[in-house]
Amino acid sequence: MDIQWSLKPFQELALVELYEILQLRNDVFVVEQHCNYQDIDGKDQLSMHLQGRVNGVLVAYVRILPPGVSYDEPSIGRVLNARSVRGKGVGQSLMRKAIAETIALHGKTPIKIGAQLYLKRFYESFGFIQCSEPYLEDEIPHVKMILTP
Repeated sequence: MDIQWSLKPFQELALVELYEILQLRNDVFVVEQHCNYQDIDGKDQLSMHLQGRVNGVLVAYVRILPPGVSYDEPSIGRVLNARSVRGKGVGQSLMRKAIAETIALHGKTPIKIGAQLYLKRFYESFGFIQCSEPYLEDEIPHVKMILTP
């Protein structure tokens, strides 16, 4: 699968890109996961937005947050891929790209995430290590994890 990646600050996102990002985040986190939560949290404006597109269609996304926004460390959040590409390795490609871009932006410093507990093994496959007890966020079990590049 040929994925075209782009990384942009919030201010450089075209309105149509922002709409597609918010629509896909809503599809995955609100509709699929049956979770009512505040997705628009004031952190997007401070983040870099990594988009993966196939034939112009948004299929993968993360936001990269600088230190001090969510944690003392830089962070990767809102990790998702479209249902149409699941099981095809897009999630692994997305995380490899997100980690590489985070290191390029912030240096070889630890990266911290808040991971849904059921994805713990997925993140461990990239070297993340659990660094908190499980906790509920928006009624979904999560753990904090850290990667030291």
